[in-house]
Amino acid sequence: MSSTAEQTTKRAVTPFRHDMVGSFLRPQVIKEARIQFQNNEITADELKQIEDREIIKLVEKQKSVGLQAVTDGEFRRSWWHLDFFWGLDGVEKVLLDKGYQFHGEETRGETARLSGKISSGVHPFIEDFKFLKSVAGGDVVARQTIPAPAQFLAELIRPDNKVSTDEHYSSTDELVADIAQAYRTAILAFYEAGCRSLQLDDCTWGMLCDKNFAAIMGQQGVDVADVAKLYAHVNKQAIADLPDDLVITTHVCRGNYHSTWASSGGYEPVAETLFGIDNIDGYYLEFDTDRAGDFTPLKALKDQQVVLGLVSSKIGELEDKQEVINRIREAAQYVDINHICLSPQCGFASTEEGNILTEEQQWNKLAFIKEIADEIWK
Repeated sequence: MSSTAEQTTKRAVTPFRHDMVGSFLRPQVIKEARIQFQNNEITADELKQIEDREIIKLVEKQKSVGLQAVTDGEFRRSWWHLDFFWGLDGVEKVLLDKGYQFHGEETRGETARLSGKISSGVHPFIEDFKFLKSVAGGDVVARQTIPAPAQFLAELIRPDNKVSTDEHYSSTDELVADIAQAYRTAILAFYEAGCRSLQLDDCTWGMLCDKNFAAIMGQQGVDVADVAKLYAHVNKQAIADLPDDLVITTHVCRGNYHSTWASSGGYEPVAETLFGIDNIDGYYLEFDTDRAGDFTPLKALKDQQVVLGLVSSKIGELEDKQEVINRIREAAQYVDINHICLSPQCGFASTEEGNILTEEQQWNKLAFIKEIADEIWK
């Protein structure tokens, strides 16, 4: 791989050569304000004012480390996915006795369950995006992150929720159609609010890569290849026929809670299906540990960008710079260097608890990623 200026190109749209997945560590003032709000010590408006102030600071900080696309850090959310689901019509917040299982840890027990047919009215995230857009200004891209339609489908058919889902939907086809339509409505509302870069976060593919998960599904008579096709179908339907100037990317995750993980396995089992989804412009892929396998599955990419998550958001220590550069060169054996970008493997706080590192370490990681990208894509 050559890194000469003549052979590498700059990016004018997302994803950029040095990039970020989305979420940031919540400042202590936001954590305290959320507790105060839950205890009825402050109003929703007072909480929003605190979030507004911290998001303004966050956007400026993102600009200061050279990010060309910025998010609101998911500062208004408790979860990377459930808060969006709760904002859809026909969905309710439900407390569970058990949370999601991670490697050595368990999350809070919350889920999204159907209370009726799914649709999208005026989603609360639209106003949140308008605020981000207003403070981002014209020199950077304001990027919106939401959980993928497949992630919503997976939540609705998990054992805790399937009975309720079956009460409202008599077939998977009907359920998928309503999910896709609700997402299209929300996505077009984001577009009307000025969004030109939307990211679909998706843990479903990471689970489908996991051999243990595949074995459990097999015991239940379920073929993971069929599940992959279903997930690809609902994602594809949700993003069909969108405006040409709306960039759609997706982030594939293996779990990111309090610096722990949920699944392992290379991309081979899903590569053809995952990379064959129409209208996805770029894939943010986790490659920070050997749990993600090697780069061989990248051969299945079409003309999309691939953002290599070679820098861990789970630990504070910086990776070895030359090792990261060497791995980019290795990936370039399968993908043209001008179709490669660099980012952390995930956000720094997929839930409000956040990963186990400091805010200083978080920003050092992003500066480190820019340093490497500037060296390769001069």
